[in-house]
Amino acid sequence: MMKSDLSKASCPLIKNILLLDSEGKRVAVRYFSDDWPTNSSKIAFEKFVFSKTVKTNARTEAEITLLDSNVIIYKFVQDLHFFVTGGDDENEIILASVLQGFFDAITLLLRNNVDKREALENLDLILLCLDEIVDGGMILETNGPLIAEKVTSHSMDAESPLTEQTLSQAWTTAREHLTRTLLK
Repeated sequence: MMKSDLSKASCPLIKNILLLDSEGKRVAVRYFSDDWPTNSSKIAFEKFVFSKTVKTNARTEAEITLLDSNVIIYKFVQDLHFFVTGGDDENEIILASVLQGFFDAITLLLRNNVDKREALENLDLILLCLDEIVDGGMILETNGPLIAEKVTSHSMDAESPLTEQTLSQAWTTAREHLTRTLLK
């Protein structure tokens, strides 16, 4: 077995994570694969997946389907449709754990009010959530409460130590301290 075959076999990859509304329109999406190189091909894939799954009953438990050599795990909650896509050789249980972690984190971040309006109002948290779950197709975390905790820690207050802040938060803190010093 070649080295690249070994790494592919041992590390499941996510092709995309989609959060669509009840009409199949984007709320938040992240693609980690070059299978859809253009924006129009991505939108076409989203419409295709939505049209093939919209009539199913994925409200109580996640459902699994195979479309165009992609394993898709999906779940519907109110007017939001959650999808995780992997290759046809990926483990469905691992994909389902990614979907469940994403859903659990969103539920915590939106305080159990999982609907389109609330999701759009907190889109920054949802996008950070996607970044905490998968990076470059590799799964980083599937524990919903831990993902939510990491996302909320990104929005720390300015009193946090600089070592625990993001670069933009550190610049804001530095600017506030400079302003206070100049105004004294």
